[in-house]
Amino acid sequence: MSRGFVKEEDQEEAPFIPPRAALPPGVTNYVTPQGHRQLLEEREELEKERKNLDISSDKDKRHATAVIDGKLNLLNERLGSARILKPEEQPKDEVRFGATVSFYFLPGSQKGKEQSFTIVGVDEADVKQGKIAFLAPLAKALTGKKSGETAKVQMGGELQELEILTISYL
Repeated sequence: MSRGFVKEEDQEEAPFIPPRAALPPGVTNYVTPQGHRQLLEEREELEKERKNLDISSDKDKRHATAVIDGKLNLLNERLGSARILKPEEQPKDEVRFGATVSFYFLPGSQKGKEQSFTIVGVDEADVKQGKIAFLAPLAKALTGKKSGETAKVQMGGELQELEILTISYL
């Protein structure tokens, strides 16, 4: 049927589905075992939310279902491409995926400041929790380095030099 015969108020806009964390084409979707569990738990929550929708309006229910289905589709794509890397299987003497690395800022605006981050998958990255994605410039600069070595990375508009203090895996 032609859209010309549909009342304007009956036309529904496609729902906006927020995108997941960026993962460039061709890049492997590495996740930690904990990150994989979090993705599975997120899927359970979305499925539960979909099942328990309590909306009386058909239009609102269709919209809410479409949003949840869109999120589930994106999540299932991410789960399907996930490659779990176990931190305990990584070389212990150098920074790799799953490592918690502490470093010290050498000359620069943050000189003397010590920081620590864990390198994780894009979906589990959360700076507030001290987790950065393996694609982040800082993670890339640190990867492959050993304790005592230095790395250079562009941060805050200036080139920072960092000295690696400790590397650990949970």
